[in-house]
Amino acid sequence: MNLIMKMLAAPATVLALWAVSAQAATTDDIAKRLAPVGQVCVQGQECKGMEVAVAAGGAGGAKTPKDVIAKHCNACHGTGLLGAPKIGDTAAWKERADHQGGLDGILAKAITGINAMPPKGTCADCSDEDLKAAIQEMSGLK
Repeated sequence: MNLIMKMLAAPATVLALWAVSAQAATTDDIAKRLAPVGQVCVQGQECKGMEVAVAAGGAGGAKTPKDVIAKHCNACHGTGLLGAPKIGDTAAWKERADHQGGLDGILAKAITGINAMPPKGTCADCSDEDLKAAIQEMSGLK
């Protein structure tokens, strides 16, 4: 019986050491998985680690109509996807303007969204003036 105990003691010890090391790795992995993926920053309060995100977002920078179009409008209006009037197709934009109350009507639809286009056409941080300038650039309407 003593011999059997000795033969089982070595594998049991190895198994116990492996289980402890596996648990340590698992605990670290669990902690990483439970870590928050982001943080909420309140304007006026320090928010560590967000300097890069603010710089990348271009906060406060002026947007040119061509920048707005390239970043937010071209995917649909460049190809006419889902019936979107194409960039430079003044006739299609004029027809739309005639049905929606001119350039201001088109702007109102761009702000609230129309058909498959989301509000502000995915440019949530664009001002109404930014959107109007982009529409004028795409449509040729003034």
